[in-house]
Amino acid sequence: MRRSSVAHLKHCAVALVRPETRSKDQQEAASDQRTRNGAGVKIDKSMLTISEPKRFRSKENLRLVAQQPCLICGRSPAQAHHVRYAQSRGLGLKVSDEFTVPLCATDHSENHATGDERRWWQEHNIDPLPVAHRLWGESGAVGRAPTMPDPTMGDGALSN
Repeated sequence: MRRSSVAHLKHCAVALVRPETRSKDQQEAASDQRTRNGAGVKIDKSMLTISEPKRFRSKENLRLVAQQPCLICGRSPAQAHHVRYAQSRGLGLKVSDEFTVPLCATDHSENHATGDERRWWQEHNIDPLPVAHRLWGESGAVGRAPTMPDPTMGDGALSN
């Protein structure tokens, strides 16, 4: 008897996975469950009560930033540096391209070698966020409104 119970449960589990073995009612119930769970529906997480920040991408902005002289030493060419503390952390996510400033290769490497990016900028007496905001506006990133970060947010550990 125990053997038949196990076989029955196995049969039921297989039937749940294979649509062709399900009854029409079971298929409709599974479809309703997927709809309720939101499978296949893309949600704009920035609109949720506990939102996730949007991370805008703009090649035009990155090109414009790289054409500017380094904010620290004035050398060219520069690289587009993403200011890591401008948005909350995200595993494997860079901050939005709206928070990029020009740094030469030397200063860019030095910035990433530091453990506290906010303090690194303070030691150089530069606030990079207004510069990033100005360059974002100049880049013509059409339809993408820049957002100013929360100044109370801690330093993120994102890589650029």
